[in-house]
Amino acid sequence: MPDRERPLWALVEKAGTASPDVTREEAEAARAAGWSDEAIYDALTVVSLFKFYNTWIDATGVRDLPAMAYGMMAKRMATKGYVPLEE
Repeated sequence: MPDRERPLWALVEKAGTASPDVTREEAEAARAAGWSDEAIYDALTVVSLFKFYNTWIDATGVRDLPAMAYGMMAKRMATKGYVPLEE
């Protein structure tokens, strides 16, 4: 892993496992490594949303799609983008 990425990944990992313990210094380390405030915000948003989604899925018992469904969605998105299916 490039040295530039280490502080950002450390921040993201801590946000995902012990978010109340994230410090200003850890965010500053990512900033000092060259990450913009927007990039740090985006990384923290992504890890937070995935943590929420995984918690929600585990708690509600929602099941994952079969691999075939992911393949079909990938083909559709590759050709049509993120558009609703026509009925």
